[in-house]
Amino acid sequence: MPKALIPIANRPMVWYSLDWCYRMGISTIHLITPPTSAPALEAALSQNPHLTSLPSPKPTILAPQSLSQDTVTASILRIPEIRTVITSDFLILPCDLLCEIPGESLLEAWMITQAGLGGATADSIDYNGPKMGLGGEKGGRRGGLGVWFETKTADSIKGEETDFLITAPLPAPSVPPPSGSLRPHISQLVHSTTTDTLHDTTDSRKTFPIRHRLLRTHPRIILHTTHRDAHIYLFPHWTLSLIARNPTLDSISEDVVGTWAKATWQPGLATKLSLPEIFRAPDDTDPETTSSHHSNALEEEIDLASTSTTHTSTLSTPPTPPPQPIPPFLSYLHPPHLPPITRIDTTALLLHHSLRLALLPPTPESQHPYSHPLKNASPTPHPPIQTQTTIQTPTTLLDTHVLVAPRAVIKESVIGANCDIKAGARLTRCLLMEGVVVGERVVLHGCVVGRRARVGSGCVLRECEVQEGFVVPEGVEGKGEKFVVFEGLEGSGGEKDGKGEGEVGDE
Repeated sequence: MPKALIPIANRPMVWYSLDWCYRMGISTIHLITPPTSAPALEAALSQNPHLTSLPSPKPTILAPQSLSQDTVTASILRIPEIRTVITSDFLILPCDLLCEIPGESLLEAWMITQAGLGGATADSIDYNGPKMGLGGEKGGRRGGLGVWFETKTADSIKGEETDFLITAPLPAPSVPPPSGSLRPHISQLVHSTTTDTLHDTTDSRKTFPIRHRLLRTHPRIILHTTHRDAHIYLFPHWTLSLIARNPTLDSISEDVVGTWAKATWQPGLATKLSLPEIFRAPDDTDPETTSSHHSNALEEEIDLASTSTTHTSTLSTPPTPPPQPIPPFLSYLHPPHLPPITRIDTTALLLHHSLRLALLPPTPESQHPYSHPLKNASPTPHPPIQTQTTIQTPTTLLDTHVLVAPRAVIKESVIGANCDIKAGARLTRCLLMEGVVVGERVVLHGCVVGRRARVGSGCVLRECEVQEGFVVPEGVEGKGEKFVVFEGLEGSGGEKDGKGEGEVGDE
């Protein structure tokens, strides 16, 4: 199953990114995936009830043959099929994003600080002409914006990845932003890298070097070590040319964004990246630059001075225009007191945020965008949940067609569709995906069980992970174990001392 279809609180992971885009008004959406994952995504978009309920138009799936799971992120934007569909400024999102702030607030902050709004705003950075009004980007290129979120919060997960970034404060605007605006949390990014790269540098040099040029350009800088890149990027269209002209840029987060940030203050780096040539070239996506009604078109073809009969003069060579400033890359550092932004790329994060979303009241009582219409979505005329069962409804989320036998106890858990919970089973803080079968007298605490897996009767598992399709034999006890199928071996086995059976390939 593709990562984008792994359920978070009984909804496919990609649903959260798509819903976020639709709610902010973005409807032209392309899902980029390797060809091996395209059939599963196409089936989900046409059959999954959560994805089919999204507004129209539906997302377009792009699966270039040259794309694989090992393709670096910047190379994706060099693939011709991808470049063809990007005709204007664009937004890049990961499939594992969980963002609970309104997307339009982020767009507004970028438009005001970078796009210029035709010069109507007073705090546009390095504004030297209209950028969104008449003239488009001819008066100055737009910059980009990325999002980082704090990982050290009261609700954080131990061991979550972090990044290292250096920011510089923006000039104070002449008009204070309104209450609730994200602009106070936006600064200029001047350096960005991964924490692993930072550790390698400090280990080899026994220090962290900072260039004098950086301090001369930005006397006030702030070093951040507990934030993580959300991989939300607002890019101007000319970023495609930057990536195409520099094939050594591999990663969007570290190479493209990090190098762009350094180019704003490091001498010679902008020329090395061919930014002057990129900025001199017309942007084909700007209707003003492609229009035939240029104000100086007639003057370039006809020398009016040479046709004059009353006065003849020698036209002086116009002065060389000053070099165009490098547009900054801005960083939005999400504060912990606002609704969370996070990425779900580990099992611990998947369990934690699924259980957190299960606490939300149903939609008639809650206005949260991720609330479910019903906490128990099983059909009511013939309830499959037997009597003498204990289900903690405020903290538990049940999908459709869940079977719960007598004397079963379910607390603080998320149960996927078509699951079968046998008699006497006890589930606490667990995530069960679609089609899981839990045997009699099973005790599960803090476990994640993949699709169509089976847990045999009498098992006691704590903080364990069971792979999709895996069969745990009866009576197994474990803590912190991973039950997985070893592919390529005759028969099957599990990571826990060879115990357990794979459902696929057994004789």
